[in-house]
Amino acid sequence: MSGRLVLVRHGQTHGNVDRRLDTRPPGAELTDLGRDQARTFARELYRPPAMLAHSIATRAVQTAREIHTEIGTRVGADVGPHEFEGLHEVQVGDLEDRSDEEAHDEFNAIYRRWHGGELDLALPGGETAQQVLDRYVPVLDQLRMRYLDDAAWRGDIVVVSHGAAIRLVAAVLAGVDGHFAIDHHLANTESVILAPITDGRWSCLQWGKLTPPFGPETPVTTTGGADAARSTDPMG
Repeated sequence: MSGRLVLVRHGQTHGNVDRRLDTRPPGAELTDLGRDQARTFARELYRPPAMLAHSIATRAVQTAREIHTEIGTRVGADVGPHEFEGLHEVQVGDLEDRSDEEAHDEFNAIYRRWHGGELDLALPGGETAQQVLDRYVPVLDQLRMRYLDDAAWRGDIVVVSHGAAIRLVAAVLAGVDGHFAIDHHLANTESVILAPITDGRWSCLQWGKLTPPFGPETPVTTTGGADAARSTDPMG
């Protein structure tokens, strides 16, 4: 198995700038900075992907297109981008489109409990963690069985998706410590890299800028002063 799964968060959106809980597809578009971030991500890839996939959300579609445009001269036409159902962001239900701290705190409190094992706990009017996993993981399983587990396959699969969903799914699949996953958000176009290992399991090779081990003692890097923790994008 020579290929890896690169789960990359989309570029910055107008919803991110407004700190809105923008989860329902199609959602907000990328900012100019978001498009630049996508192109920079493409230029900094270790190697061009063998496949480029994305969720149905506008921001993921646009990020994937920018990546493809940047790497297009180095890859074949069959790379994509390819759209897959199920890879969209955690659906926050009644909290949708809110930007106030109370809504952020409510989301974060439930998201923290998910990582503590309460997978059947639902966001108000929204999804449970189990529902997110039930729609998201089968897509990754499909990509693994069809491509990554094929001895003849060469190259990485880059999947443009969404921060909160990526952190939840990656932590569950690769057994990453829940406290680490909660505390270590993904900035726009940061990624989690998973590698297939034996018996259908996954190993986490990279989380944002960090490499293993991923434990609760790993320092949290923040910027922006004393209010950084509260101002962190909850969906990142």
